[in-house]
Amino acid sequence: MTDHGLFGPSSVTWQLHAEPAMWLAGIRGLYLQALHPRAVAGVVQNSDFRGDPLGRLVRTANFVGATTYLTTEEARREARAVREVHRRLRVTDRETGERYRVDEPELLLWVHCAEVSSFLAVVRRAGFPLTAAHADRYLDEQRRSAALVGLDPDEVPGDVAAMRRYLADRRPELRRTEDADEIYDFLHRPPVRGTLALGLAVYEPLVGHLGYSLLPRWATELYGRRPYPDPVATAMLRGLSGTLRVAQRTARALVREPRLGPLQPHPVLAVRRLGTWATPSAKRLP
Repeated sequence: MTDHGLFGPSSVTWQLHAEPAMWLAGIRGLYLQALHPRAVAGVVQNSDFRGDPLGRLVRTANFVGATTYLTTEEARREARAVREVHRRLRVTDRETGERYRVDEPELLLWVHCAEVSSFLAVVRRAGFPLTAAHADRYLDEQRRSAALVGLDPDEVPGDVAAMRRYLADRRPELRRTEDADEIYDFLHRPPVRGTLALGLAVYEPLVGHLGYSLLPRWATELYGRRPYPDPVATAMLRGLSGTLRVAQRTARALVREPRLGPLQPHPVLAVRRLGTWATPSAKRLP
C-alpha cells in the first residue's frame, strides 16, 4: 500500500503548504516567534543565522516540506533529527541567569502556534480559497506536526477559536527585546554577500518589510515600527503570490544557489512519487 505521508493529498495541509505565499508566511512567523523573550533567546544564542544568513530560513522550509510531502517514516526521521539537536541546546536568561532547554514544551508550543497560525493567516490573505471549515481542519491536521517535535497533540490548539484564545493568553508574556530587534534587523536585511547582496534592495521592501507588515496590529505595536498599511500589504502579497504562482507552473528546473541549502522541491518530489493526481491545488481542497 502506498504511503501518502502524515497528511496525504486529500488534506488541507497538502494544498496549502504548496502555495508560494508560504515563504512570506514563514517570515511573518519568525517575526512573531521573536516577541517571546525566552523563545527568541534560544534562537539568538544557538543559531548560526549571522554566519549562515539564509540557512535557517531554508532549513525551516525544508523541514515543513519534508514533513508534509515525504513518506511517514521519512517525516518521522527528519523530526527525530531535529529533536536530537534541540535536546542538547541550552539557553541563559540574560536577566536572571537561569539556564533552560530550548525544547521546553511551553516554548515548542509557542513556536508551533506562531508558525502555523502565520501559515494559515498569510495564505488566506493571499487569496487562497479556504473556508472556515478548511481553516479549522488545517489546524487540527497540524497537531500531527506538533507531535513530531514532541508535543502532546491534545495540548495544541486544533481550530481557529482555540488558536485565537492561545495567542491572546500569551500576549502578556510577549515584548520587544534586544534579541527581537536583532531578528527584526536580520529579517529586513540579512547579511548576505556577493551576488545575493545585489538583491537586498528588492528583498527588503518586497519580502522583509512585507512579511513584517503581515503581522497582527498588536504585534507591530510591540515592535514599535510602522508596517505598510493593511490594504497596501494585502495588495503586495497578492501580487507577489500571483507572480510566483505563474513561475511555479512554468519553471522546468530548480535554480540552486549553493549557499541556500539547497532548497528541496518537496511537492514536486511527492508528485513524482505518487503521480500527477496528487498535484497540490485549491481544486483538491476537501
